Amino acid sequence: MHQIADLISIFERTFYQTYNTRLIKGDSEPVYLPATDYVLYHQVVFAHGFYASALHEIAHWLVAGNERRLSEDYGYWYCPDGRDKQQQADFENVEVKPQAIEWLLSTAAGFNFNVSVDNLNGEQTCRFDFQQRVHQRVLTLIKNGFNSRTESLLKALSHFYNTPWPLTAQQFNWQYPKELCNGV
Repeated sequence: MHQIADLISIFERTFYQTYNTRLIKGDSEPVYLPATDYVLYHQVVFAHGFYASALHEIAHWLVAGNERRLSEDYGYWYCPDGRDKQQQADFENVEVKPQAIEWLLSTAAGFNFNVSVDNLNGEQTCRFDFQQRVHQRVLTLIKNGFNSRTESLLKALSHFYNTPWPLTAQQFNWQYPKELCNGV
């Protein structure tokens, strides 16, 4: 049901003409590459053809403003897997909004969403604490509205996948499983 070619096509129809940006299936790590003299369009490169990776990288693109979209990987700090407790807290703080948007995109596409703490070899934190923060941001975005790029893509995904539009808080009914985070 969720073909990466469909997502690439939806992104292209929604953004290429206006933003000179394409969604690109990568062979390794995801990256955002602004246009150059050799590649005349911006590239949102996602990992290994994974649908979830594409949605996540799109979410970062939707968060990034005009200036950020002129820098490789939007000029953001990134500390790879193996982060200590403070580095992981910093990572999660930066990831709340993109992952909230990814959750919205996933829902509009009828695709299952899972938060990612992305730190398998580092300090372990309670994934559900982070998910609770992401969930709260989802509800805030639904209440306050989306930027125009996010709304355009949400509508396009809802239309293509025949999912309810507009998105409502009731679609994001999630309960925090407190008992699963004891001792972390």
